[in-house]
Amino acid sequence: MIIREIKKQDNKQVKELIQHSLKSLGLAIPGSAYFDPQLNDLYQYYKNLKHANYWVVELEGEVVGGIGIAPFNEHEKVCELQKLYLSPKTQGLGFGKKLMETALSFASTHYEKCYLETMHELKTACRLYEKFGFILLHEALPGSDHSAMDAWYLKDLN
Repeated sequence: MIIREIKKQDNKQVKELIQHSLKSLGLAIPGSAYFDPQLNDLYQYYKNLKHANYWVVELEGEVVGGIGIAPFNEHEKVCELQKLYLSPKTQGLGFGKKLMETALSFASTHYEKCYLETMHELKTACRLYEKFGFILLHEALPGSDHSAMDAWYLKDLN
């Protein structure tokens, strides 16, 4: 298993992984990441943002997961943890934990807080976020793009 920054040639695999994951959960709906225009070129999307990055997990030459950090509210030094997805065959093997550690370590060098949006029904993901110290909010932070999400978390990075 290798965790590394996304490369241009990873775009197709990452998009397929994200869309397949959402579709399998019945979340291929407007207001979810399924229709994010940046899915067509995540490499360029994250490269063009200041203090942002996307990492993938590679296993035997195949991209089997990923996670991103991007600015959310730079004025308040808040980033957003984005697009944490794992292939079903790798879930439960600790890859999510390693991706979280990688992303949050990066985030803590540029931001004071980290925000994320998910759904309550994604219980495994919510437990992972809570283990990493994310606190469940009552509502989305202003500026949220994913209207289908119903769980919002914030973590102090200091």
